[in-house]
Amino acid sequence: MADVKKENWFKRAIGAIGRYFRELRSELKKVVWPTPQQVVKNTLIVAVCVLVVGAFIWIFDFVAQVGIDALISAFHG
Repeated sequence: MADVKKENWFKRAIGAIGRYFRELRSELKKVVWPTPQQVVKNTLIVAVCVLVVGAFIWIFDFVAQVGIDALISAFHG
């Protein structure tokens, strides 16, 4: 029975790294990248959504603070 000799771990690691980058490159060729106009549009949509949600949180926080202050002053004295 012939002994099959494996490559050393260094050659296997280098081969695995090379295979990873080849596969990465082939997958990146399949990506449909957005146009600059789409990037600007999506960025503006995200910014507006962040501002709207932030305003709702700020309003809720203000109303809760006023309510808690009213409760504290009513029961405190």
